[in-house]
Amino acid sequence: MLASSSTILWLLLFSGFFAVAGVLYARHDRGSLEDYVVARNSQSAIATLLTLLASTLGAWILFAPAQAATWGGLAAVIGYALGAMSPRLLMIPLGKRMRELIPQGHTLTEFVIIRYGRGMYGLTLLIMLFFMFIALTAEITAISKLVALLAPVPLWVTAAIVMGATLLYTSYGGIRASIFTDKVQMLVIVPLLALLAILGWRAAGGIAPAVTGLQANAPQLLNLADPTGIKAGLTFFVAILLTGLFHQGNWQRVYAARDTRTMRNGFLLGGLLAVPVIFMMGLFGLAFVGLGFQGDSSVALFSVILPHVPEWFAISLIPLGLALVMSTADTVISAVSSIIAVDMRRLLPRAEKSTLMGLSRWLIFLLAIPVMIAAAQGYSVLYLYLLADLFCSAAAFPVFFGLFNRRYDGGTAVTSTIFGLAAGLALFPLPGEKLEYLLESFLLAALVPVAVSALLMQFRRPLPHFDFAHLNASIRSLDD
Repeated sequence: MLASSSTILWLLLFSGFFAVAGVLYARHDRGSLEDYVVARNSQSAIATLLTLLASTLGAWILFAPAQAATWGGLAAVIGYALGAMSPRLLMIPLGKRMRELIPQGHTLTEFVIIRYGRGMYGLTLLIMLFFMFIALTAEITAISKLVALLAPVPLWVTAAIVMGATLLYTSYGGIRASIFTDKVQMLVIVPLLALLAILGWRAAGGIAPAVTGLQANAPQLLNLADPTGIKAGLTFFVAILLTGLFHQGNWQRVYAARDTRTMRNGFLLGGLLAVPVIFMMGLFGLAFVGLGFQGDSSVALFSVILPHVPEWFAISLIPLGLALVMSTADTVISAVSSIIAVDMRRLLPRAEKSTLMGLSRWLIFLLAIPVMIAAAQGYSVLYLYLLADLFCSAAAFPVFFGLFNRRYDGGTAVTSTIFGLAAGLALFPLPGEKLEYLLESFLLAALVPVAVSALLMQFRRPLPHFDFAHLNASIRSLDD
């Protein structure tokens, strides 16, 4: 184990490097409020690919896939990997439709308030903010746990350092700084992940001992036809598929892409390339079981590799973890800032651009406080994500059906979402309980709104059809 003082020094050094890079870039590329929020039509396919991949590969990949593998097996790992890809693919037709209907758009919430009214807007806003709060908390929790495995550093110390550094450059430069640092962080992530895979399996003695142990003690984890594994894989796929649709960072990148073709290529490749990385990380969970390790399965990867790696490699996990978490955290921070700026413009139509930008920055600093407090508790990263996934699953159909159907109205959307949430939560486990009925919980949350919507549209008195042209006419540039 490393010394706490030297580990904190490494934390400050590496996080400071990313922060300084982002600030220096932002200083030379200061733009308007539009640039700060959405950087419209400015990013190439490669830039879109890199920022999406960096945003997908958060520090959670070092914890959650391996933990899922310890009880769901190979099928769970495959479901997790395909699930991480699926929102990127689904965003392609949805993003194309959104760019067509609202070429000057910024956030999902501004679509919802114009399309459905204040009721569904308030519900969607709460779900999005809750999901992004959980995502950010889970990321900071993950890096705090990683550092605690390497040295006796309190969770709150790591959380404060990482949040402070990420807030510094993201609040200053907005989405442009986030996208730029994503490129820098990918230069760290790719080689260190490759090194982790090579040295990690060498430390485990190769694949053969893990497979032998699994065949002797837990053969069901290798069986792709195992009912538990199939159910776990489907659970992760359904949960993650619908969750990414409510991440404002994805919608920022829909509009930041140079054109629709660029957006499509970036999202497609970003999704496909995430699959092998997550699959590889999940295999360490199988090694954890096969090699007979006991204890906390959320740190399965580190239980396998840390006892057998040199100190320099342990130190290299710090910049890897920081690059993973900061690339994801800055996306969330920029996303929440964009929602604040857009919604404040609606509430304060005469406010100066500098005032709106200042409000978005300071409110983000205030929102960071409960994130650091929650991260310091060390809750399960996997459970936090699953809870957020459930809320997004219930709202997915009601929110996005209105992109294509003129008859769908706000009252139907709100009612359907509430019924979906109630149905899903009825089977969702409490913290510490066995994750037994997760698939049923997610399927109910996702499908009950479809059934409720169909019934209400069939038996309610028809309302005037929505005019999609009203969307574009109602949304203007933040700089106007």
